[in-house]
Amino acid sequence: MSAPAILIFDSGLGGLTVFREIAAARAAANFVYVADDAGFPYGHIAEPELVSRVLRVMDVLIARHAPDLVVIACNTASTLVLPQLRTRFAVPFVGTVPAIKPACAASRSKLISVLGTEATVQREYTRKLIADFAGACAVTLVGSARLATFAEAELHGEPAPDAEIAAEIDACFVDEGARRTDTVVLACTHYPLLIPRLRRLAPWPVAFIDPAAAIARRVVELIGPAPAGAPMGTARLSFTSGRLPIPALAAALAGFGLEPIVVDTPALPA
Repeated sequence: MSAPAILIFDSGLGGLTVFREIAAARAAANFVYVADDAGFPYGHIAEPELVSRVLRVMDVLIARHAPDLVVIACNTASTLVLPQLRTRFAVPFVGTVPAIKPACAASRSKLISVLGTEATVQREYTRKLIADFAGACAVTLVGSARLATFAEAELHGEPAPDAEIAAEIDACFVDEGARRTDTVVLACTHYPLLIPRLRRLAPWPVAFIDPAAAIARRVVELIGPAPAGAPMGTARLSFTSGRLPIPALAAALAGFGLEPIVVDTPALPA
């Protein structure tokens, strides 16, 4: 049997944290990672426009790559567009949604925070997850306008100052005296790119919940495990802008196991 084709899609490079886990769990697959940098950041796009954009881009990508499975490695797109994608296309989709249920199950203090883009934390989908799964937990929603951009800059070799990152996460840490936040859900796939800095800048230790491993398990459930002795697959990268990565980014991408090349030409329309 030929290796399955898996398309991983994100607004930018945050989905690399998801790709890394999927590639480790299902190495014998051919991956195409598409970063919609022409539309980044999604948090600043009005909902109707974003739905239209993702559907339009996905039309092109599915026709071009004929994937066996698509991973939407973006909380903003997943919480808004997944139902339309599943209706429109026959290929199975795996989405990325805030890991509120496991976070609440793991929390001892029952004070958790959900750190996402402003759009994700305001979305009704996120509030329904809280209503359905938070139980006895008190959940603080924290919308960041800049953290995804900081994560992209980090990969480009341009790290943001500590003080600016600390300001974006400060509201996550709630201290009630007898108890305080012990779990922070990272509700944007960009944010795990900054986990070493988040841990260092946190006012006290907390568990940062990254959904990437759970997404990888779901992909294996749907696509099946790799046959014994199957050769390694391929992994390629594409930007919807058609740009080539600068040297610093190319070096960072190599660490994720992706060739720093453009596989889609011409560029998709903005």
